[in-house]
Amino acid sequence: MKLLAIESSSDLFSAALLLDGRIVEREGASGTPHSAIALPLIRALLDEHGLALTGLDGIAFGAGPGAFTGLRLACSVAQGLAVGAGLPVIGVGSLEALALDAGEGRIFACTDARMNEVYCAAYQVRGETVETVLAPAVSSPERVPLPPGEGWLGCGSGFAAYGDALSVRLGASMARIDAAARPHAAAQLRLAAPCFARGEGLDPALAVPLYVRDKVAMTTRERIAAGGKA
Repeated sequence: MKLLAIESSSDLFSAALLLDGRIVEREGASGTPHSAIALPLIRALLDEHGLALTGLDGIAFGAGPGAFTGLRLACSVAQGLAVGAGLPVIGVGSLEALALDAGEGRIFACTDARMNEVYCAAYQVRGETVETVLAPAVSSPERVPLPPGEGWLGCGSGFAAYGDALSVRLGASMARIDAAARPHAAAQLRLAAPCFARGEGLDPALAVPLYVRDKVAMTTRERIAAGGKA
């Protein structure tokens, strides 16, 4: 099976190929707009391995939650490439991919949602299986859902942005924190491959991001109330 994955839900853009069991991944340069590097990076990755889009079996994309612009980019690029090549697509949860990348155990994935909020979810990871303990949600750092018990690994940009508030809220439930962790396309492939193998790929027209939060930006009044500028 040969698959392509696209992940752009965070400040890191990555694309990866599954080549009959082997995964190769490329990351975009830090600080470069995802829209400027997405197609060139994907093309370079395909060319490097002598593949055409029509030689793939499907395309996965980071469905979110995450940055609205990034989610729309990954979805639209996946749709455009898939329609042209006649391929199915699958959207993969970005928090789920973040958890899988963190390794086995109890994983509390938490990413910066801006607007003084975070996206978060809790998972139990066993090998390549990711079991949802707390479904993805959006919340202020002071009110994130509490995972049951202790021994959780907290990972994601939410801990970098709101570490103090999350530390107070989560307390002793966290065994350690990896604030530098980001979702990667390689993890998307690990989650998507079994789904494609079971024939669960979708028509590209049915692909949609998982926003979790419907509101894109604060009003002026809300920014002032939160301590920001008008």
